[in-house]
Amino acid sequence: MIFINMIRGFFMALADSVPGVSGGTIAFIMGFYDDFIISINTLISKSKNLLEKKAAILFLGKLGIGWIVGITLSVFILTSIFESEIYKISSVFIGLILFSIPLIIKEETASLKRNYYNVVYTLVGISFVYWLSVLNSQISNTAENDASTFTFTFGLFVFLAGVTAISAMILPGISGSSILLIFGVYSTIILTIKEVLTFDFQNLPILIFFGIGIITGVLTVIRLLRYLLSNYRSQMIYLILGLMIGSLYAVFIGPTTLDIPQKAMNIKTFNIYYFLLGGIIIFGLDELKKYLK
Repeated sequence: MIFINMIRGFFMALADSVPGVSGGTIAFIMGFYDDFIISINTLISKSKNLLEKKAAILFLGKLGIGWIVGITLSVFILTSIFESEIYKISSVFIGLILFSIPLIIKEETASLKRNYYNVVYTLVGISFVYWLSVLNSQISNTAENDASTFTFTFGLFVFLAGVTAISAMILPGISGSSILLIFGVYSTIILTIKEVLTFDFQNLPILIFFGIGIITGVLTVIRLLRYLLSNYRSQMIYLILGLMIGSLYAVFIGPTTLDIPQKAMNIKTFNIYYFLLGGIIIFGLDELKKYLK
């Protein structure tokens, strides 16, 4: 079981590191999402049940080892090819998102069936991502320009991005990296992580503010997510589907947020083969879940 959870954490990291589906979506597809949420909630709760906390630490620790390996590998690969192969990578992201949707619908048929009026939450999710992309376009451009010199204002912006991104990483649907892409700090965060991993601490303050944002997000969001998924599951699943559909827009305009902006992806720059690769990855994970069970 140790290696199984490490494998799970590894694939969660691969998802978290790229704009597309979240690590939460991977946990959902691979069938351990509820255990993941319950373990985090147990760890941060005020409960004095040491056996439960120990079990949560062991479960999350195994996931964490795999996650660290996955994120390190992803960061070094992505930073070397992200900008030069942005359209191919974005095509993979589109595949990851679109092929995940039917799997989530299949997994949550009971929550979705006969609750079709909750489709309004799907529209809310789509609108939220779209308007977040639009409203943050000017802010993110200004923030990216400040990244090289680092200001307290930029630090607060990165903190907010961290809070929002970790919420997305935990929630099945839009990925935290998509949120960073929307905020316009994806390249900055990925490059800064690579610098720190190679012992270049020049931009360490960026990661400190980002890390504080992540911790704040975990402490404030987990309990709320568990409550909502337990008591309003149908509405949340419809919302998650909306967030995923809306994130397609963020991926298409992603090239415009690079340090050297490029044109938004269109039908000519879309790559069908890499799109299908994204689908193969998702269905491969679904088959892996069956094998691990």
